[in-house]
Amino acid sequence: MTMNRIPGQNIYVGSILSLNDKAALEKENITHILSVLRLQPQEETKFAGFQHHSIEVDDIYNENLLEHFPSAIKFIQSGLDAGGGVLVHCTMGKSRSATICIAYLLHQQPIALTPQSALSVIRESRPRCEPNDGFMKQLSIYHQMGCPDDVISHPLYNRWIYHREVKESVACGRAPEMSSVLFADEQTPKSQDNQDRITEIKCRKCRRNLATTPFIIPHVPQNNARGLGDCAHIFLHPLTWMRSSLFPDSDENGAPSGDAPLSGRLTCPNTSCGFNIGKFAWQGMQCSCGDWIVPAIGLAKARIDISHRVNVGHGLGRLPPAALGIRLPPSMRASPADDSANGRGNL
Repeated sequence: MTMNRIPGQNIYVGSILSLNDKAALEKENITHILSVLRLQPQEETKFAGFQHHSIEVDDIYNENLLEHFPSAIKFIQSGLDAGGGVLVHCTMGKSRSATICIAYLLHQQPIALTPQSALSVIRESRPRCEPNDGFMKQLSIYHQMGCPDDVISHPLYNRWIYHREVKESVACGRAPEMSSVLFADEQTPKSQDNQDRITEIKCRKCRRNLATTPFIIPHVPQNNARGLGDCAHIFLHPLTWMRSSLFPDSDENGAPSGDAPLSGRLTCPNTSCGFNIGKFAWQGMQCSCGDWIVPAIGLAKARIDISHRVNVGHGLGRLPPAALGIRLPPSMRASPADDSANGRGNL
């Protein structure tokens, strides 16, 4: 079969050869065709009589297909709403077309489905479907976003683009341009209201604030077969105070005047301190637990102070005063009879 119907949907996944089977297209009432490949000019005539949308991408790991998900989903939905069938095709009907169909299914059922389970649905009728690893990663990011109609402005998309640009720069043996670095504290601030505890990091020498919870990269220590102990660093997203360390040759206006280093030291942003508090490596570095972090901006635990405090604005209305260290006057305390039901009346 050059094309197969997705179970429960009037959507078909196919190869470019499916465009030649006019009888099958007519039989399945195909009215909309979505091409996910780079078409040759002479192939445009095959879409006469159909609503056609084209996404010109290659089937390679680092191709950005994620940015096209919203427009593709909108086109597919327009075909279904018009009562017709929709054919989504690429060259082989295996990777690019399957990725777009998975994105559509996720958009329809973001809670019930995952990228892998949506792929399993498609494989029920077309077992050959297998998006490349890069596309599966993009589907995972899309799912983490909540499958929105607007991808480009989402923070997770911007962070993904930033990591792509860093990897491309490192592959060329150079640090990324300052303009491409996503400084986390310049983005839409993340609320800490829904967190029970807030972590604060300060320079051990001068006590200057360095970072709080939203800017810390979650890092679970890996199984350390080499017995190197706990992680020696806390890893952060890039922050504006790091500019002088990451781009030491920038002028007073922040414009780079030379090539930035691939790796180096992080120093305290307090100009009267200048304490060495960690290191960075755009190409990544191995944590003491054995895990690789790419890119890596790490503060040495031996050179910083880490504190945790209760978030007073989160859920404390449910806690008894004693849990907050508050001693009520006798007139406001519960009587022993009130506590007898839970066994605390005799305490």
